[in-house]
Amino acid sequence: MAHSAPAVPLGALEQGCPIRVEHDRRRRQFTVRLNGCHDRAVLLYEYVGKRIVDLQHTEVPDTYRGRGIAKHLAKAALDFVVEEDLKAHLTCWYIQKYVKENPLPQYLERLQP
Repeated sequence: MAHSAPAVPLGALEQGCPIRVEHDRRRRQFTVRLNGCHDRAVLLYEYVGKRIVDLQHTEVPDTYRGRGIAKHLAKAALDFVVEEDLKAHLTCWYIQKYVKENPLPQYLERLQP
């Protein structure tokens, strides 16, 4: 029998407060704090050229999955690419999926093969 971790309430998120994505440019990551500041979801990226970023990895703790948190991280990262007039390489499978489900022209025109 499979064992799954118990669901953890999202605190403020459960009460209708919006998910807030923070961007740490120095560490090259987007984060969402969960359950106060103990847990967090993260999207990591690296510059692989002067104007090219590689969106590498998105991770949401198991107990918070399925709540749309990764979508907020993906949108924030892609909006950053657009706002900064960058190109993006999508190593992360989740961001590849997000772009397929949200094929906005401003995202598609910035993708690197």
